[in-house]
Amino acid sequence: MADYEEVTDSYKVTASELRQFIERIERLEAEKKDIAEQSKEVFSELKGRGYDVKVVRTLLKLRKRDKDDIAEEEAVLEMYKEALGM
Repeated sequence: MADYEEVTDSYKVTASELRQFIERIERLEAEKKDIAEQSKEVFSELKGRGYDVKVVRTLLKLRKRDKDDIAEEEAVLEMYKEALGM
Protein backbone atom coordinates (compact mmCIF):
# COMPACT_ATOMS: atom_id res chain seq x y z
CA MET A 1 0.00 0.00 0.00
CA ALA A 2 2.87 2.37 0.72
CA ASP A 3 4.14 1.86 -2.83
CA TYR A 4 0.70 2.76 -4.21
CA GLU A 5 0.57 5.97 -2.15
CA GLU A 6 4.07 6.90 -3.28
CA VAL A 7 3.14 6.36 -6.94
CA THR A 8 -0.10 8.33 -6.46
CA ASP A 9 1.74 11.23 -4.78
CA SER A 10 4.34 11.18 -7.55
CA TYR A 11 1.56 11.24 -10.14
CA LYS A 12 -0.12 14.21 -8.48
CA VAL A 13 3.11 16.18 -8.56
CA THR A 14 3.71 15.20 -12.18
CA ALA A 15 0.11 16.04 -13.15
CA SER A 16 0.42 19.43 -11.46
CA GLU A 17 3.71 20.14 -13.19
CA LEU A 18 2.30 18.97 -16.54
CA ARG A 19 -0.73 21.24 -16.09
CA GLN A 20 1.60 24.19 -15.44
CA PHE A 21 3.54 23.45 -18.64
CA ILE A 22 0.35 23.17 -20.66
CA GLU A 23 -1.01 26.42 -19.24
CA ARG A 24 2.26 28.20 -20.04
CA ILE A 25 2.15 26.90 -23.60
CA GLU A 26 -1.47 28.02 -23.93
CA ARG A 27 -0.54 31.52 -22.76
CA LEU A 28 2.38 31.64 -25.20
CA GLU A 29 0.14 30.46 -28.05
CA ALA A 30 -2.35 33.23 -27.21
CA GLU A 31 0.47 35.80 -27.18
CA LYS A 32 1.77 34.43 -30.49
CA LYS A 33 -1.71 34.83 -31.99
CA ASP A 34 -1.88 38.44 -30.74
CA ILE A 35 1.55 39.21 -32.17
CA ALA A 36 0.62 37.64 -35.52
CA GLU A 37 -2.50 39.82 -35.64
CA GLN A 38 -0.44 42.94 -34.88
CA SER A 39 2.05 41.98 -37.59
CA LYS A 40 -0.79 41.52 -40.05
CA GLU A 41 -2.06 45.00 -39.18
CA VAL A 42 1.38 46.50 -39.81
CA PHE A 43 1.57 44.80 -43.21
CA SER A 44 -1.90 46.13 -44.04
CA GLU A 45 -0.78 49.63 -43.08
CA LEU A 46 2.37 49.22 -45.15
CA LYS A 47 0.33 48.13 -48.16
CA GLY A 48 -2.08 51.02 -47.63
CA ARG A 49 0.83 53.44 -47.79
CA GLY A 50 1.87 52.03 -51.18
CA TYR A 51 4.71 49.71 -50.23
CA ASP A 52 5.13 46.33 -51.93
CA VAL A 53 4.51 43.80 -49.16
CA LYS A 54 6.26 40.98 -51.03
CA VAL A 55 9.42 43.05 -51.34
CA VAL A 56 9.26 44.09 -47.68
CA ARG A 57 8.97 40.41 -46.67
CA THR A 58 12.05 39.69 -48.79
CA LEU A 59 13.91 42.53 -47.06
CA LEU A 60 12.98 41.13 -43.65
CA LYS A 61 14.38 37.72 -44.64
CA LEU A 62 17.56 39.30 -45.96
CA ARG A 63 18.12 41.30 -42.77
CA LYS A 64 18.19 38.02 -40.82
CA ARG A 65 20.93 36.56 -42.99
CA ASP A 66 24.69 36.99 -43.03
CA LYS A 67 25.91 39.62 -45.51
CA ASP A 68 28.53 37.27 -46.99
CA ASP A 69 25.89 34.61 -47.68
CA ILE A 70 23.70 37.18 -49.39
CA ALA A 71 26.58 38.45 -51.52
CA GLU A 72 27.51 34.91 -52.57
CA GLU A 73 23.91 34.08 -53.48
CA GLU A 74 23.55 37.31 -55.48
CA ALA A 75 26.80 36.61 -57.35
CA VAL A 76 25.63 33.11 -58.29
CA LEU A 77 22.23 34.49 -59.30
CA GLU A 78 23.86 37.06 -61.58
CA MET A 79 26.07 34.37 -63.12
CA TYR A 80 23.00 32.17 -63.81
CA LYS A 81 21.05 35.11 -65.25
CA GLU A 82 23.93 35.93 -67.61
CA ALA A 83 24.11 32.30 -68.71
CA LEU A 84 20.40 32.47 -69.56
CA GLY A 85 20.75 35.82 -71.29
CA MET A 86 18.63 37.64 -68.77
